[in-house]
Amino acid sequence: MPEHVEVARSESERGELVLRSRRDAEGGPSALELRANGVFVMDTVEVGTERALAAAALALVERPARVVVGGLGLGFTMHEVLADARVERCAVVEIEEALVGWMRDGTIPHGPALLADERVVVVVADIAVALAEAPPASYDLVLLDVDNGPGYLVHDANAALYDRPALESARAALAPGGALAVWSADEAPQLAATLEAVFGAAEAVPLPVRLQDRDEHYWLYVARVPSGS
Repeated sequence: MPEHVEVARSESERGELVLRSRRDAEGGPSALELRANGVFVMDTVEVGTERALAAAALALVERPARVVVGGLGLGFTMHEVLADARVERCAVVEIEEALVGWMRDGTIPHGPALLADERVVVVVADIAVALAEAPPASYDLVLLDVDNGPGYLVHDANAALYDRPALESARAALAPGGALAVWSADEAPQLAATLEAVFGAAEAVPLPVRLQDRDEHYWLYVARVPSGS
């Protein structure tokens, strides 16, 4: 059995957030693991999904100069966004202040180097509120990596992020030619229908990912703002 050691813990109105170190019984390298209310969220080993999400989303826009990422996690989606030289500004919106602190103070060891990139701005807020308050046409790409899609919520309150009012806010925050990309671990037909109602069209893009020598299948739900709008 893997050995787990708690690294950091935080309590908020959303519950408990725990960062812990995990080492396999065979003595392999340790990994960091993030859990919310006892439920596994992500770790530093299986990062293929976060990178695939960012890469696929960035490919949607000709010039993704201004990107906003909903959800900091352990920073791997942000890392992939920053690897694209076209990105001039990356705003990351994370509701858990403790998680941002762990990234800034080195509790998450790779955090300080990522946040040192002058293109990064980290905002502690609800992404739905941040998008609602954003000036019109603020971003070229809105990338939602808050949950594993509407069927796998980290917190029940996140369901509102996939409803029409929040998606309308996302559309208003996008510049002409911009795109919204929503990560989902499973097909989400209701999300597709709501995106189509808000944007006029939507696309479900299948995204194969290789994880620990096995093939997994995920989805990217995409909606675009026409260039001339």
